[in-house]
Amino acid sequence: MWLPTFLLFSYSLIYIISKRQSYVVYLGGHSHGPEATLEDYERVTDSHHEFLGSFLGSKEKAQVEMFYSYTKHINGFAATLEEEEAKRISKHPEVISVFENTAKKLHTTRSWDLVAMERDGRVPHSSIWAQAKFGNDTIIATLDTGVWPESESFNDRGMGPVPSRWRGSCQNNTKEGVPCNRKLIGARYFTKGYEAGSGKKVVNGSARDTEGHGSHTLSTAAGRFVPGANIFGQANGTAKGGSPDARVAAYKVCWDGCYDADLIAAFDAAIHDGVDVLSVSVGGDPADYFDDPIAIGSFHAVVNGITVVCSAGNSGPARGSVSNIAPWIVTAAASTIDRDFPAFLTLGDKKQMKGGSLASVALPANKFYPLISGADAKKANVSAADAQLCFMDSLDPNKVKGKIVACLRGIIARMEKGAAVLRAGGAGMVLINDKQDGNSLLSDPYILPALMVTHRDGVALRKYMDSTKSPVASISAPATKLGVKPAPTMAAFSSQGPNLISPHILKPDITAPGVGILAAFTGARSATGLPMDNRHVPFNLLSGTSMSCPHVSGLAGLLKTLHPHWTPAAIRSAIMTTARSRDNTGSPMKGYNLLEKATPFAHGSGHIRPNRAMDPGLVFDLTLTDYLNYLCAFGYNSTQLAQFSKRYRCPATPIKMEDFNYPSIAVPTVTRTLTLTRTVKNVGSPGTYKARVEPPYGITMTVKPEILKFDKVGEEKAFEVTLKPHEKSIGRGYLFGRLIWSDGRHYVRIPVAVNALS
Repeated sequence: MWLPTFLLFSYSLIYIISKRQSYVVYLGGHSHGPEATLEDYERVTDSHHEFLGSFLGSKEKAQVEMFYSYTKHINGFAATLEEEEAKRISKHPEVISVFENTAKKLHTTRSWDLVAMERDGRVPHSSIWAQAKFGNDTIIATLDTGVWPESESFNDRGMGPVPSRWRGSCQNNTKEGVPCNRKLIGARYFTKGYEAGSGKKVVNGSARDTEGHGSHTLSTAAGRFVPGANIFGQANGTAKGGSPDARVAAYKVCWDGCYDADLIAAFDAAIHDGVDVLSVSVGGDPADYFDDPIAIGSFHAVVNGITVVCSAGNSGPARGSVSNIAPWIVTAAASTIDRDFPAFLTLGDKKQMKGGSLASVALPANKFYPLISGADAKKANVSAADAQLCFMDSLDPNKVKGKIVACLRGIIARMEKGAAVLRAGGAGMVLINDKQDGNSLLSDPYILPALMVTHRDGVALRKYMDSTKSPVASISAPATKLGVKPAPTMAAFSSQGPNLISPHILKPDITAPGVGILAAFTGARSATGLPMDNRHVPFNLLSGTSMSCPHVSGLAGLLKTLHPHWTPAAIRSAIMTTARSRDNTGSPMKGYNLLEKATPFAHGSGHIRPNRAMDPGLVFDLTLTDYLNYLCAFGYNSTQLAQFSKRYRCPATPIKMEDFNYPSIAVPTVTRTLTLTRTVKNVGSPGTYKARVEPPYGITMTVKPEILKFDKVGEEKAFEVTLKPHEKSIGRGYLFGRLIWSDGRHYVRIPVAVNALS
């Protein structure tokens, strides 16, 4: 039927205005006791239907629109709503927040040797592995892309019965299901948020990992010892996780993105199931706590005694890019290990450049090939900028065939550039780091002979190519090199502080190995995931804060085994205050460009030292009331926070944000003398601790008292830190120092970041 143009426009406008989207409605927490029944949960869902029905006109309509009712620990629901309906619901006094159900991103061996948990393949008696019995029976779970159960990292040989406290399940109801065992004790998947947010359907859903990320992170946290692991003959050794004898569970929340409603559902399930540690290598842009599903879920987990470790993000080296910044989360940055995979580019003028590669094929040794830049090899209808980046189908086969192509890093996946060169008939590829990533090299399993070189070498390469009519080059096969110095250094991609939401909380908290980590992979895709790649590997080498996060989670599992009554805050404190900010040359850790010292905005308290973390001496502990007091000071009110503790009321005088009992000190604004307080708890032997101050440049820093004497375990003592800026520090931005408490055996290190303003 024909319609006038103005009517077509009117119908389109009505559709746009009434377009429905999926939202999460967050109502706080439940007050179920430990004996909650299925009937209790059903009553919660019924109350959610009644509540939503009061806005939509009927309970029946609410039942249609609601696709998640969070019933166990997290109180709330997810539903499809119009924008105006969501706004009206958000104004109800019982509602803490309403936010759109959007997708978060995945933050995408030798590493345990680097942190001294083993020496040359042996586990010393003094290692935390031996002391904590390899994390025996602690339960570690990931919220990720699922798990590949057939991986040897999840075999259950020699393991005893599943702990009786486990209440989880193995969701194995489709042909693609995941069979569990005594190692992999839980596997569940969540699709409703993805389906509502993306408009796509999951067919034959299961917790099986078809992407590889989830298997890699879960095995890094708690994979079993698997000898003979390697990738294309490189990185040979025994693969293992941080807590090799821990039980593991996989909650699949990531499909094409990780949607908020699914994340909250998985957190709620994991808390109910009885996990001890949650590892979440997922994140998005920083947001207010109760508009962030990871902050919400992790808050309820921590309240229930579960340590939550999250990745800091891969948006570095930009300042202020760190995500997962809630003060109850352990936030992990990424740094290198002392192993790399060198390959060499030799130019026609005999100049040699060292790069990084894991290519499984190599060019003939010492044979030179014509060398051309992507920009010079462009197709007629393609821009030089796109061809320089080696977009797929941007290169002219007539110009590329049989040559080595120089491509610039950026915009598209690194290995996709190699595929573009191979498709055009190229013999090899040189991937040149962009200026932002500088000297930070990554080694990838390219499908053709290829390597990555630094930005500085890329500039020299361009000069050589411009200086001769017939530039040529050769690419050597990659190798494995151990004992690389300096290490660790910060990864260029690792997101950095300051914390844009809560600048009084220094984030990230810690750094751990996150570059070139070998761990379990999926059998459902190739090493690169590229359509033309038919190479399948049981172990893959990946980089990202996604990889550093489970290193910290594995350590948290060991500490939970050793100290079952420690709170998540005490576990985080032990990890942070025992960290080291020097590399294997004894110098301060360097940034990604290897030219300057890394700051706490990059590495937090420093690099993990598991053996020290099991006996930290003193810890900075926190209770639910401490967190609620902090949230009051942050701006939430008593009505909202009563959802977590019925008797709680915000203090008449809010606490000073600087006084929150965190194992680091961050002061975003100091114009004159400022005094803040901290309290430490003795978890070691009786002892007398003396303060040592390393003040930020131009800041006078004093501690009172200077000596703390502890007579018994569990004893707590407070101290004050006074900061006074001098004129030479004004306007210089953040300045860094630290405070160290020591009894001669323990060293409790506290990083300090101060921004002095006039």
